[in-house]
Amino acid sequence: MTASTGVAFFEIAGRRIGPGYPTYVVAEMSANHNHQFDHAVRVVEAAKAAGADAVKLQTYTADTITLNSRDEIFQVPDGTLWTGKTLYELYQEAHTPWDWQPRLKEIANALGLACFSSPFDFTAVDFLEKMDVPTYKVASFEMLDLPLVQYMARTGKPIIMSTGMATLPEIAEAVEAARAAGARQLALLKCTSAYPAPPEEMNLAAIPFLAQTFGTVVGLSDHTLTNESALASVALGACIIEKHFTLRRADGGPDSAFSLEPQEFKGLVDGIRVVEKALGERRFAPTAKEAGNRHFRRSLFVTRAVKAGERFTPDNVRSVRPGLGLAPRHYDEVLGRAATRDIAPNTPLAWSMVGDA
Repeated sequence: MTASTGVAFFEIAGRRIGPGYPTYVVAEMSANHNHQFDHAVRVVEAAKAAGADAVKLQTYTADTITLNSRDEIFQVPDGTLWTGKTLYELYQEAHTPWDWQPRLKEIANALGLACFSSPFDFTAVDFLEKMDVPTYKVASFEMLDLPLVQYMARTGKPIIMSTGMATLPEIAEAVEAARAAGARQLALLKCTSAYPAPPEEMNLAAIPFLAQTFGTVVGLSDHTLTNESALASVALGACIIEKHFTLRRADGGPDSAFSLEPQEFKGLVDGIRVVEKALGERRFAPTAKEAGNRHFRRSLFVTRAVKAGERFTPDNVRSVRPGLGLAPRHYDEVLGRAATRDIAPNTPLAWSMVGDA
């Protein structure tokens, strides 16, 4: 198994990603363009408006990802969103035309969005290299295709790898293959490859383990229907969040049912930024907002009139609010000692009022 080598940094188009940097939020277009270029452009524009840092495409054709066969083994299994189709029919419907992709990247870049893709075969990598994408995303289903992983790694570009369905040895094998082929920047995304994914199968506790075990930037590729899992993952150390994005689920399409609409995606981004602020730092001292409330902590007060020379007892000393007297931890030290002067009731106790034992 690959040991942790420590994470120096991970960078996409000049943007540093990792612990200590803002979470990188990726809007996955996938098939949500509905085979209309203008619609795809609107998806990119809406992703920018919703606060995404990047938009991700998928680069394949039905012929590069499967075979055109109606044999039973090429039928989509029962119990999925795509039951009743062959794999070829599904990918024919879902693919993003390749001639769109350079234009979509130009549009995204002009808006200040990074644009990259998941390639599904060698020809897709070659095509994306000509586009000069800033990084590559290895889809969960392709993680076991080690020759493809290594082909991406040999480009020298950063690699983001989803780990859906993978066992720990399979993840280790893919990481080793990528690094052996030259990958110096590697990110692993915890992923549950169910569409949609139920929260109880997300196993977010694996996120910090992946970071510690493999020494990579970590994140989440999230197929749940809400944002709670993604927000929780940020608290666990996720530095990249990927969510499918659509203009309207009502528009239909292979991925629309588990995609976020613009306002939902904006809610995700806004929530992530709040979580980042709340995480703060390892600090155990009053904050600026807490400082004024120190007055309401407990302290020792003289509760009735005490004469000089009189002993302090539970009958004349109590721990009460506000915190203007000696700290309550001194209570046992004070009991039995004599007052150095007359003390009026309701007076905060000070060491100057307490004589020797």
